[in-house]
Amino acid sequence: MSYAEVNGVRLWHETHGSGRPLVLLHGGFGAVETFAAIRPALADRRRVIGVDLQGHGRTADVDRPLRYESMADDVAALIVRLGLAEVDVLGFSLGGGVALRLAIQHRELLRRLVVVSAPCRRQGWFPEVLAGMPEPDEAAGERMRGIPSHQLHQRLALRPQDWPRLWAKTGELLRREYDWSAEVAAMTTPTMLVYADADSVRPAHMVEFFGLLGGGHRDAGWDGTDRPGARLAVLPGLTHYDIVDSPILPATVLPFLTHPSTPPT
Repeated sequence: MSYAEVNGVRLWHETHGSGRPLVLLHGGFGAVETFAAIRPALADRRRVIGVDLQGHGRTADVDRPLRYESMADDVAALIVRLGLAEVDVLGFSLGGGVALRLAIQHRELLRRLVVVSAPCRRQGWFPEVLAGMPEPDEAAGERMRGIPSHQLHQRLALRPQDWPRLWAKTGELLRREYDWSAEVAAMTTPTMLVYADADSVRPAHMVEFFGLLGGGHRDAGWDGTDRPGARLAVLPGLTHYDIVDSPILPATVLPFLTHPSTPPT
C-alpha cells in the first residue's frame, strides 16, 4: 500500500493476495474500497492491485481535466513502474471506461480485460441516467455533501476540501460525448463484458458492444468451434449500484481470467 509518482499524479495503489496480477479500477466518486466485498474472493486467486484514480480516494487531484484517456495513461505508467507485464484489468463504471481506454491505448500491457457496467459510447447509458449525471458545477457539489460518496471522500482524501472540484470535474467528464466503437472493433485483447440485468446501461447497447468484439454474429456450433473470443454475462437480480458487492461477480469473471478465451479475430 503506497504511492507512485506517474505523469504528475501521486497515484495510490494497494496490493492483496498473490499470483497473476489483476488491476481493479473503481467507478466515479469511488476508491479501492468500492471492491471491498469481492476483493477477498479475487485475492484468494490473484495478486489484486487496487488503484485510486486521479482525484479519487487517496489520490489527490492535479491541475488537469479528468479524462478517460489520461487516467488510462496513469494506470499504464503504474503498471510499468511496478514492473508488471501482461496484466489482467477489471474496471467498473467510470473505471470500466478507463480500463477500455487502457486496452485501446496500451494493449501491449494487457492480457485479459473485464468491463463491468460501462458502455463503449456515451449514448449506451439509459436516457434518464444521462440526464441525472452530475452537473459540472462546484456549487452543485456543495449541495451533495453528506451523500455516501462524499462521506467516502471525506474519510480517505488527502484534501477533503477538494470535493466540490471533484464533483464538477467528474460531471464535466461524464457529460462529454464519446464513441469508441471503431477502436473497440479493432481491439485484440480477450474481453469479457459484465452487466446487471437492471443496469444503467441499455441492454441493446450491451449486445451492440458485444457485437463490436465479434460476439453474437453466429451460432457457435455444436462443438463450440465458432465461439467468439469475447464473453458477455448478464447477472440476474442485480443493478448498477450493487453488482460490485455481489459474490456472483467474482464467480463469473474468475473462470474467464483463469481459462482465457481465444483472442478475437
